[in-house]
Amino acid sequence: MTNTKTEIVPAILVKTRKELLERIEKVMPHVKTIQIDVMDGKFVPNETVHDVFSLPNSNVIYEYHWMVEKPWEWIEKVKVPAIHLVHIETIGNPEEWELTKAAVNKHGGKLGIAVNPDTYLDKIYPIAKDISIILIMTVTPGFSGQTYMFGMAKKIYEARHAFPELDIEVDGGIGLETIPHAKEAGANKFAAASAIYAQPNISHAIAELKKMAGV
Repeated sequence: MTNTKTEIVPAILVKTRKELLERIEKVMPHVKTIQIDVMDGKFVPNETVHDVFSLPNSNVIYEYHWMVEKPWEWIEKVKVPAIHLVHIETIGNPEEWELTKAAVNKHGGKLGIAVNPDTYLDKIYPIAKDISIILIMTVTPGFSGQTYMFGMAKKIYEARHAFPELDIEVDGGIGLETIPHAKEAGANKFAAASAIYAQPNISHAIAELKKMAGV
């Protein structure tokens, strides 16, 4: 890996703004990046809180995981620098990719691409120069608490060797038992939801995940 840092990234998938703010507050002192999962009920069969455009100011970086159609229309409403993870499956043509890039660049954000388990990495190659992160889904997106797909190791490995300078993040079923598998394959960022928020002591849970990831 070159210039990539290992991180645990709490992933927040909730229905209300109240839950969103509560979950942000719980993890804010313990991490550098917080992922906000946004679903529109169209791209995936689930819908989350949509009021995500103004979030508490802090030293953390917000990473928006846009599981939505027409992601550029959502990104334009985020008025501060953030990381934006857009599903390659939602980009239908070069014009839509240009709209997405422009929306991210407008407020100094960073752009990443997310890929579903059944999407081949070769779809990323033509736009790799525009991104800083690849998010490899290790579950089918839509719901928290799913089982990690060990078969995604090949894709993680391929991404790491094809794009050694990029952050390779994994999302789905990430916990103490699966982090070593994803890390060995080449991931350096680990988005975790249930492994953090379903635990009785959140700070301890994050510390244990960090230890397992070698942070």
